[in-house]
Amino acid sequence: MKQLYAIETFALTKRYGKILALDQLNLKIEPGEVFGLLGPNGAGKTTAISMLCTVNSPTSGTALVNGYDIRKQAGKVRRSIGIVFQDPSIDDRLTGRENMMLHATLYDIRSPAAKKRIGQLLDLVGLADRADSPMKTYSGGMRRRLELARGLLHSPRVLFLDEPTLGLDPQTRQHLWSHIEELARRSNITVILTTHYMEEAERLCSRVGIIDIGRIKVVDTPANLIGELKGDVVTVVTNRPADFLARIKELNFTHHAEETDSSVRLHLSDAEKKVPMIVELASASQIELKSVSIHKPTLNDVFLHYTGKEIRSEEAENELRSTMRALNRMR
Repeated sequence: MKQLYAIETFALTKRYGKILALDQLNLKIEPGEVFGLLGPNGAGKTTAISMLCTVNSPTSGTALVNGYDIRKQAGKVRRSIGIVFQDPSIDDRLTGRENMMLHATLYDIRSPAAKKRIGQLLDLVGLADRADSPMKTYSGGMRRRLELARGLLHSPRVLFLDEPTLGLDPQTRQHLWSHIEELARRSNITVILTTHYMEEAERLCSRVGIIDIGRIKVVDTPANLIGELKGDVVTVVTNRPADFLARIKELNFTHHAEETDSSVRLHLSDAEKKVPMIVELASASQIELKSVSIHKPTLNDVFLHYTGKEIRSEEAENELRSTMRALNRMR
């Protein structure tokens, strides 16, 4: 008997005029799996999710979600999935419990069953004591937890989380991660997660797929992907990265080398022993080095290896938000 996957796509493709947003996506996601779909902006993540949720129709190909065809059985697909959108979608005029009851009405969940389910979910996400407080008194983290609970109200078999912790402070993000882990452990639900935080994907996801320019580059566990990057990662910041990269390749001792805007990343065995050679080579070539750093490979390095585009770190994200706040105050 053929195994029934939680999600299976068959050459799923989407075009917008001449733009190929998603190019023959083929994925198999197991029931109960936490799967991360990672990619830079414009890579095709949102396009893929919107078709799997039946918001958009494919140009060609199709997919099965919980065994239902997204083209022919869109209603059954929608009833079997939950979605937590990137942008807030709750009503500030209502309390947390009232928001949940409104959602239950939309899914035609009868009142006695709805009240019991709402109580269980509010307890799961740690909001039982604030259930009857107005939404306008909720913090950003509390709102995200309520949206997570709301997405589970109708007991979906697949839950889509689109950037669930975007904009949250590190402590709140850690708390939400714990709730997602507890959810996956207790409910055996399949979770599809999109995120720009590599540490989030590394902690939560059993497997990840890296997508770029509409095509899947690789699918595997975070540990396996990180393990494929041999040696340590040496980042060399210089004002002449192209020249430095050309010279370093002459040494022929790097497993892999790649250039970014102002740096070169090298994957080296015995990196600490080879760094002095790198510095000497740059000096002999009259190439100024601004900094040299060494670290063990991470999922961010894997991402950069397959896409050539670096995802912002949490620190950079915080710095960007601080800059934007300062600019807003100046207006």
